[in-house]
Amino acid sequence: MKIAIFGRNFNPDFKSYIVEFFQNIKRHKVESVIYKPFLEFLKDDAGCDPMEEGYFTNVDNAPEDVDFMISIGGDGTFLESIMYLKDFNIPVIGLNSGRLGFLANISKEEITEAVTSIIQGDFELETRSLLTVETIANAFGHFNFALNDATVQKYNSVMINVNAYLDDEFLNTYWTDGLIISTPTGSTAYSLSAGGPIVIPGSENFLIAPIASHNLTVRPIVIPDNIEIKLEVQSRSNKFLLTVDNRTSLMDLKDSSVIIKKAKFELNMVKLPFNSYYSTIRNKLMWGADKRN
Repeated sequence: MKIAIFGRNFNPDFKSYIVEFFQNIKRHKVESVIYKPFLEFLKDDAGCDPMEEGYFTNVDNAPEDVDFMISIGGDGTFLESIMYLKDFNIPVIGLNSGRLGFLANISKEEITEAVTSIIQGDFELETRSLLTVETIANAFGHFNFALNDATVQKYNSVMINVNAYLDDEFLNTYWTDGLIISTPTGSTAYSLSAGGPIVIPGSENFLIAPIASHNLTVRPIVIPDNIEIKLEVQSRSNKFLLTVDNRTSLMDLKDSSVIIKKAKFELNMVKLPFNSYYSTIRNKLMWGADKRN
């Protein structure tokens, strides 16, 4: 078995878990190639000896001949890691080095059990849909896709107007600080904080959620993901922000037309027997926890 490892810096209290992780994969004779900046951090700052067989530095030399991509960090690190997977059908799993995440949902206490399950083949693959964003200026180039969401937002204190069309049929003009277009995976991210619903992955939907809408009767809406969404942005500042997951571009109004639709490819996420989407929701959102005392 061969794995690719992507990660960022972590706190010192995670060191013992990462040492145990590398000892575990070494014991099972698992080959690894590691993202070079993370490899240098492991050796120079964390004092780890990962015993890697190679490294990669960018998307152009990302490994193709691996069985899994393992992201070590939080949800932001997980979102960065999938940029290396666009052209490869490689499953990804997120090991969380901090607080429990929705994407990096394997806690540090579960890392050894997770590695054992993967090596023994005791897992399932869960497909997650993505969206793509098209602009006149081709703002994001080859990386115009998002697992969580795409967002248009005001550039400064000036509110924006967003005309939204679904398959070229006018839906609404949003007077707002911004508008979030989310996948089901992203329904527990920015959209949730804007009052959007939680949608189970695999539901084949998009969510449209306004940010601080000027009209209080405008609420989030769920639509089928086979619909093409067109957004036309207007602003007195002549600029707006366009965000695709964790990547942001400053846009001119001459590029105000944004087309969002379902991506032609999907992401494979590793689903382990002891960790499910529902248990992650319960733990992350503390459902059932009585905080009255």
